[in-house]
Parts: sequence; C-alpha cells; structure tokens
Amino acid sequence: MELKQLEYFMAVCRELHFTRAAEKLGIAQPSLSQQIRLLEHEIGTPLFDRIGKKNMITEAGKTLLHHSYNVFHELSQARAAISELQGLERGSLKIGALLTVVNYLLPPTVIGFHRNYPHVELSVLGLRTGDIYNGLLQNELDLGIVLLPMEHEDLEAIPLYKENLALAAPADHPVAQKPSVTLDILKEVPSILLPSTYFMRQLINEKCRSFEFAPQPVMEMTTMESIINMVSMGVGVTILPRAYLDYIDNKQIRTIPIQNPVLTTQIGVVYRKNKYLCAASRVFMEQLITTVKSERLEQRK
Repeated sequence: MELKQLEYFMAVCRELHFTRAAEKLGIAQPSLSQQIRLLEHEIGTPLFDRIGKKNMITEAGKTLLHHSYNVFHELSQARAAISELQGLERGSLKIGALLTVVNYLLPPTVIGFHRNYPHVELSVLGLRTGDIYNGLLQNELDLGIVLLPMEHEDLEAIPLYKENLALAAPADHPVAQKPSVTLDILKEVPSILLPSTYFMRQLINEKCRSFEFAPQPVMEMTTMESIINMVSMGVGVTILPRAYLDYIDNKQIRTIPIQNPVLTTQIGVVYRKNKYLCAASRVFMEQLITTVKSERLEQRK
C-alpha cells in the first residue's frame, strides 16, 4: 500500500466521482481507476459500491478513510515537528475563520504576525462553521475561529470573547428610531436572515421559540455583505453581530440593541487536541488573544 494510493482513495471519497477526482488530482481517470483497483486488491475487499453512475463508500472504505486521515495527520505532525527545529523561519499556517470576524477581528493579528515572521506562509480562509469543523478534523486547517460551543472529543476550544447581536434596520425605517427592540420585531417587519443551516440563525430560531414564534424571513442569504445590501436598500431588517455592524459603519442602516433577551454569542479559537501545535500556531494564538484583550479594554474606556 502506497501513500499515493491513499491520497487517490481519499480524493475519490471526497468527490464520489472518479472523473472529478482525477481532475482534482491532475491525473487521467483510467490511471486513477487502476490505482483504486490495485488498492482494493491489496485490501482484499471493495472500497466502493458502484451503483449505476453513483459511487458509494463501503464499510471497509469508511474504515480505511478514517485510518488514512490518521496516516496523513501523523505525517503532517512529523513535518511540523521537524520545521520547528528551524524556529519560525519557514513553514505554513492555515486558519479557517468565520466570515463575520475575518475583517474586523483578524487584521491586526495577521498584519503583526506577517511582519514578525514573513517567511511563514499564512492562509486565512473565510468559512462557515461546518466547513471549519470538518477542516480541523480532516487536518486541512491548523486553527479555527468559530462560534462556540464546537464540541468534539478531538477538538480543544479556547474562548476569546462574547459579543452581542443587534438589529440592523434601514436608516429611514420607523424602527430605526427606537432605542431598543425585542425579538418580537421579527414578527412585525420583513427580515433578511442567514439560512437555518448557519449557527447564528439557529441561535435566533431558538430564542424566537421562547416567544412562541418562528422567524419567517422574506429572504435568506449566505453572506453578510449581501444581507447588508438588502437592508440598506430597504428590503427589511436583519440580526448580525454588533461588532460587525459597527465595523462596516454603513450610513444607510441603523443599529438597534436587542433586549429581553439579549442575544449573545461566544467567539473562540479551536484546534485538534492531538495535533502538534507548531510554533507558528502557538504564536498566532498568543497574539490573537493579546489583540482581543487590548481591544476589549479600549472598548471599556
């Protein structure tokens, strides 16, 4: 069994389509199929059930996939440990962060880190919570910055700070003149919200249930920017993190506090418990925590 075969096998598991997997790998589809057949021959059992045009992973395939992730995880750990011997003169760091925090939370830490360690290849990806979760477990990300809780036996979380959600309304809307609102406002005026698959929307839904209603947005959109555009054009109101709304400082909308109940989320940094935390990861986390603490102090002044 060769590492290259495992790499090919994992690509097919991700795509469940041999042609697409071959394109992602940059090889010919017949070569990929041959390597999978050789792997199945060595394992002694099929790894995929081929039903018509669909490919399904067999139980044996699922078992091999789990161990394949562990194999490549150990290899990445070895590389990290070896590069550690050279300090922060080289290496890479890949971070998955919520789209809501990429702009207003990370820039000071990212700029400072790059200035101090210019030879470390730093990648910051704006992702959904579920994508960060999978990326950490599949060793595709070193760190994640997410809404907590993110619970898994292989993940460790460090809380960073709590932030309130607030209502954003068009500047010329009557609700924009209110000093505060309750969640009942979602029953009274049209709203644009994130889809129900998003953690923040799930929080809103849960709180609305205490008022014995479910939000019925006129639109669901997957990015903060598109939602804000709809609000600024007068389509409706929305609920987003107060810090994000303050950061964008859009003159066409007004931010109104939500009370009774106050909606609060917890932002944290997450990493794999059994992942070797290289110097780059540790230093970045330390700088991020320091930045957050200093910003919180400034806000209290």
